[in-house]
Amino acid sequence: MRIAVIADTHDRYPPDLPARLAAADEIWHLGDVCEADTLAEFEALGKPLFVVLGNNECHNLWPLERRFERAGLKCHLVHIPPPRAPAGVHLVLHGHTHVPRNETDANGVRWLNPGCITRPNRGARASFGWLTLVKDTPPDWRLELL
Repeated sequence: MRIAVIADTHDRYPPDLPARLAAADEIWHLGDVCEADTLAEFEALGKPLFVVLGNNECHNLWPLERRFERAGLKCHLVHIPPPRAPAGVHLVLHGHTHVPRNETDANGVRWLNPGCITRPNRGARASFGWLTLVKDTPPDWRLELL
């Protein structure tokens, strides 16, 4: 399963981004979409689109967090990273910082942040992530720069 992971669109994104995500099996947005109609082109791709609420939305159309199991791995999606991983998860995916992240903590939980589509921070470039999950195989995380 190939998952496109984006975050922090803040009502805008590069015009070629939907086409770049067309090969995804699913699209996960980690918050700060802002207006829901920002997602129209991603929804038009016909792929499952899962979104969590960020801290810049003026509505509550999406949940604050989501949990999925894919390829035997428990994934926790949230906008603002929690101080520690929830019990039982293998992957924590978050946005908010506008800085890419790929770290494994002392408990073996992998923390991933795709960076920011529109306003990267701390010298990072605009980016999103590709998460490939195959049963009995370590997750493959690749950052794609824009």
